[in-house]
Amino acid sequence: MSGDDAQLDSHHHAPIVGYHRAPLSQKFGAPRQPNLVALTSVIEMLAPYDTPAAFVGLEAFSHIWISWQFHHNYIKKDNLANKNADTTKITGFRTQVRPPRLGGNQKIGVFASRSMYRPSALGLSVVKLERIEVIQGRAFLIISGADMIDGTPIVDIKPYVTYSDALVEAESGFAPTAPTLLAVTMTEPAYEQFLALANTGQPIGNEKEINIEQDTVTITMLMQQVQSQLLLSDIDIIKALIAQDPRPAYRRTQINMPFTMRYKSVDVSFQLIAVDELQITAVVEVM
Repeated sequence: MSGDDAQLDSHHHAPIVGYHRAPLSQKFGAPRQPNLVALTSVIEMLAPYDTPAAFVGLEAFSHIWISWQFHHNYIKKDNLANKNADTTKITGFRTQVRPPRLGGNQKIGVFASRSMYRPSALGLSVVKLERIEVIQGRAFLIISGADMIDGTPIVDIKPYVTYSDALVEAESGFAPTAPTLLAVTMTEPAYEQFLALANTGQPIGNEKEINIEQDTVTITMLMQQVQSQLLLSDIDIIKALIAQDPRPAYRRTQINMPFTMRYKSVDVSFQLIAVDELQITAVVEVM
């Protein structure tokens, strides 16, 4: 086997079939596992994979597997802030990682973790399929419970089959149960800021259909609700995201240390005010 043949055989090239459209545009605040927060989002399929015929029968399944790409992993953390920096994706192999579930201090093998820093840079999630929308001849998947951020490339979609995929006798190693949630409160000024910015419309997750005369307007409205339009119902989602405690493990005991999570069109500031209690202190529109 020649060197060129060996190189080809060691890599698999998969097409990007769509993109994830979501309220979270940054990694900070995103759930670390799927189905921890009932966050509604959309998979926008790309041509030719957006053909409705490709999804016939999928509506009979309540959940789907999604293969996706970690697209915000860079060699250096400051690459994102430096527009002139080399933003080559990570190519080195990390043999061990520090899972947040173990406090960020204990190392385990990368293949014993679900860390984003993987040789393939691929993620795998089970999410709830709310419904399939066909708009202007294109298929859009409305989902909930994703642990992906906005713009995540989608590699593949498959139905979740309970009899083979749900193994009740399986052992979950160092993560046998869901993480403990923290209490989340909100200051009165922060709540007033939220109300001033929130739209009174209904979230797409509660709609049976989207009835707009022009399909192009429907697509625009769908994306606006998912990515930017702040709704009154978003307050519960914001609190649920913060209750997961997205702060770095080494800072989780620091009282009054401010953190900011970007959600749709706002920056939500919060901090630890007591043991096991986080408080939202400000909701500011992103300018």
